[in-house]
Amino acid sequence: MNILKSKRPAPSVVALYVCLTVLVLFFVVPILGVGLSSLKTTKQVAMGNLWKLEGGLTLQNYIDIFLESNLKQYLINTFLVTIPATILSISLSVFTGYVFSKLKFPGSNALFILIVSGMFFPPQIILIPLFKLFNALRLNNTLWPMIIVHTAMGLSICTLLLRNFFAAIPDSLRESAFVEGANELQILIKIFLPVSLPALAVLVTLQFTWIWNDFLWPLIFTQTDDKRTIMFGLVALKGQYSVAWGIQGAMAMIASIPTLVIFIFFQRYFIHGMTMGAVKG
Repeated sequence: MNILKSKRPAPSVVALYVCLTVLVLFFVVPILGVGLSSLKTTKQVAMGNLWKLEGGLTLQNYIDIFLESNLKQYLINTFLVTIPATILSISLSVFTGYVFSKLKFPGSNALFILIVSGMFFPPQIILIPLFKLFNALRLNNTLWPMIIVHTAMGLSICTLLLRNFFAAIPDSLRESAFVEGANELQILIKIFLPVSLPALAVLVTLQFTWIWNDFLWPLIFTQTDDKRTIMFGLVALKGQYSVAWGIQGAMAMIASIPTLVIFIFFQRYFIHGMTMGAVKG
């Protein structure tokens, strides 16, 4: 009898699994709805048959967006913005994070707070100044404003995470490298970067996802369809008289693939890097 009682899960464990199940449903149901809408006609969705299999499923929406929409150009533009901005923001933050963690100088803490404070300012307050600046530089309706803005705005969170991660690495490791004749750049590249793969994986995942899913900056800085990104193109998809639910669902599913691939590729390091960067400093 004692053995049977010991195998019963505790009420707290049951409650935890119930909560997790509810959370999973909150995330899965909308995704399932988008997936179903991509396999149904706009008429079926408009008539309230989204969750019904009556009328069958079709791949016509996917065929239509490949043949009739500007999907290819949207994807190219999004990659041309996301990849450089992700690389630049993380690369610059490697240096700033190392400096703020290991090379303290007078005023370094104030400068660090100034850089990190960029996370707390809503981007809407700088829309007009940035638009006027890039317009004066004749960069509006190009991809450069989006690359520059995403690089600058990503510098705050990337610097914070890498600074905390580098600070957790013992100073004795750096001092030993000095004894062996290494300089600061060699220490950073050959010692600190290899052990910071979890933190870099977190930043790549977060930055790539945030930039890829951005809608605000393409809305502000682009005027023609050949310069817009996938999220703007997704919102711009419309039918003759109403929203093209099926086509939008198909493009949404395609647009989610790159971010899903990035997360799957870096999930091995993601949780470990988030934990170390969050609790150590």
